[in-house]
Amino acid sequence: MSTPLNTLAVGTAGPRVAFLHGLFGQGRNWTQIAKALSGPDGDAARCLLVDLPDHGRSPWSEDFSYAGYADAVAATLEAHAPGEQWVVVGHSLGGKVSMVLTLTHPDLVASLVVVDIAPRGYGSLERFQGYIDEMRGLPLAALTSRADAEGRFAEPDPGVKSFLLQNLRRSGTEWSWQANLDLVHADAERGSGSLIAGFPDLAGARWDGPVVWLAGGESEYVRDEDVPAMRALFPRTRLVRVNGAAHWVHTDAPGVVVETLRRVLRAL
Repeated sequence: MSTPLNTLAVGTAGPRVAFLHGLFGQGRNWTQIAKALSGPDGDAARCLLVDLPDHGRSPWSEDFSYAGYADAVAATLEAHAPGEQWVVVGHSLGGKVSMVLTLTHPDLVASLVVVDIAPRGYGSLERFQGYIDEMRGLPLAALTSRADAEGRFAEPDPGVKSFLLQNLRRSGTEWSWQANLDLVHADAERGSGSLIAGFPDLAGARWDGPVVWLAGGESEYVRDEDVPAMRALFPRTRLVRVNGAAHWVHTDAPGVVVETLRRVLRAL
């Protein structure tokens, strides 16, 4: 992907930190964490909130590939700060991208923080199918306002509804989804062959830098049996389970995440 990814910068000085969001998310989901990490004067860290391909305001791709996503992020980071290293923080889909990025572009990464995802396949996108169907079924041509969209959107969880509808964009009287729903839908149709739910075979890959693995204590995304595979790729992994947090650890326990990242920066 030759077009740079869309980014939002927070902070003016300090170590460089890149944040990679999850499926249907966007870089600005990490704004609260980035502002806290950069400090009141913005000089404790220079954070870059990245919209992954097919998300936010970044360009769309024709086919999904973790290697392609990682290459696009690498090119964006290199263009933003040539020759510099980054602390890379990735959640869920972004966590998988961050792992592939680190293994395939190791010189870019000073430290890695993986949030509530493991380097394995998760079977299919079945758990997201309802979201995909609801988003694709929203009658965009009939919408009159964002409130109208909210009223038509059947998702009962207000937090999830807000998260998904942040992808709805209005230009004049035209509404569209900024996430590449067709690509995600096509991948979901693969069933157990889903590339997004999977993880690429990186046989022999290994990175010996420092890794913090944050897992939600109430989440099932990271299991004890995932530890050997993670440590085979990243021998210096430190697993931290966050009590009371589910899959969106940075939303459920922002203070814990910020303090963890501050410790990572102090260790550079």
